[in-house]
Amino acid sequence: QVLFRAVTFALNAFTLRYLSRELIGVVNVRLTLLYSTVVFLAREAFRRACLSGSTKRNWTKTINLLWLTVPLGVFWSVCLGLVWLHLLEVPDPSVVPHYQAGVVAFGLSAIIELLGEPFWVLAQAHLFVRLKVIAESLSVVSKCILTVILVVLYPQWGLYIFSLAQLLYTSVLVLCYVIYFVMFLGSPEATKKSFPVARMKALLPNLVEDESFVNWKEARLTWSFFKQSFLKQILTEGERYVMTFLNVLNFGDQGVYDIVNNLGSLVARFIFLPIEESFYVFFAKVLERGKNVKDQKQDDVAMAANVLESLLKLVLLTGLTITVFGYAYSQLALDIYGGSMLSSGTGPDLLRCYSLYVLFLAVNGVTECFTFALMCKEEVDRYNFVMLALSFTFLCISYFLTHWHGSVGFILANCFNMGIRIAHSIHYIYDYFKESTYRPLMGLLPSPFLVLIYIISGVITGFSEVFFCCDKGWMARLVHISMGALCFATTIVTMFCTETKLIHFVRSQFLSRYMKKGT
Repeated sequence: QVLFRAVTFALNAFTLRYLSRELIGVVNVRLTLLYSTVVFLAREAFRRACLSGSTKRNWTKTINLLWLTVPLGVFWSVCLGLVWLHLLEVPDPSVVPHYQAGVVAFGLSAIIELLGEPFWVLAQAHLFVRLKVIAESLSVVSKCILTVILVVLYPQWGLYIFSLAQLLYTSVLVLCYVIYFVMFLGSPEATKKSFPVARMKALLPNLVEDESFVNWKEARLTWSFFKQSFLKQILTEGERYVMTFLNVLNFGDQGVYDIVNNLGSLVARFIFLPIEESFYVFFAKVLERGKNVKDQKQDDVAMAANVLESLLKLVLLTGLTITVFGYAYSQLALDIYGGSMLSSGTGPDLLRCYSLYVLFLAVNGVTECFTFALMCKEEVDRYNFVMLALSFTFLCISYFLTHWHGSVGFILANCFNMGIRIAHSIHYIYDYFKESTYRPLMGLLPSPFLVLIYIISGVITGFSEVFFCCDKGWMARLVHISMGALCFATTIVTMFCTETKLIHFVRSQFLSRYMKKGT
């Protein structure tokens, strides 16, 4: 999976050098939003309902219910397609040709993907993880390879290129699931596992004699989830909806913002998210939900407090390192990844701001994972209401900040949103531990000498960028990189000398696990 991601990353970087910002903006924001909205509204509620409960059920009725996602997908594709064609701003045909064909193709690709929904749910319910990884990896790589070939050979095709690539992506994805089940059903392995479906025909809609077509309990549950799906989709894709419907950015700025946002989020996905998920489970097991600190086992409280303090210090220093060095190396990174299209204009400022946002993401992930692991049901319900209000506030602030400071306004709005969430979680942690002798929030206070080294590194690399980057040739770039490497090494050495408790934590928690896996 990591190899497939690396290949995809390299192919995308290559493709960027042949495309205009406007074309990327239309594809990655406008058309991708159409596709994701159709797919989400058509299947999200069905997935949540059909994956709830035990795998021992009447799968014929569940499969019948899942096939309803297809007509629902057709309905949303037609309705939203008309909105995208006639109510939204249409890009200039001379800059982004074949927009209408793109809308049709992306709507059709959503319907094709929904054809595989019964297979996907059946695979998920029975934990066919490898199938999911292989199917998604093959479909993404196929899409990237076709995009690269068409972009190089037929750049004048415009949106036809991405339309064909998107259709290939969903077709390969569905075919992987279909081919797997064709081979799996009726095999000795399926018999050994007592798989509930014996033939491919059973994966098609089937009438059940003297019984209802679907499980009405699942159908009612689906309707309950469906009513929530509108709000969830708006909050999940809030930035893209603001861009698409309120015209706060032109298509070129939308394209650059989307690329920078995807690049910046790599750190959160690959470093912070696994830490957050792992230690959420740890805190939930060590401490009992809904009990105050006095009613917990004191040994467990001590362990949780020490781990929380070290985790906060770890993500804080990781975030500070990215913020400090990201400021001076954003332009160089974008120039290497996407050429002058990204490194000129608003791209570097966007990535610099995103480097600061990563710091907020890092701290929020750990504080919220502890908070969610300890909150009782009533507290979670209250927090969900707060989150709802915060999400709408974020959309409003995004609108006004983008008018004031362009696409950077979206990241500033995200920083504000994360700051409020961090403040809420810190308040909860402080209240939780105030009746004990433990102060895990001290993890948010790095060594003063280390802070001084960060400041000096930021100043040196900032001046280095001014004098050596990025239009003064490769030798000047190498000097700039060398200055950064020297400052980074100094920072790491200082960290080892001043944060000994953190170093011990990292060695015991992460390196020991790695060594065990290696042996």
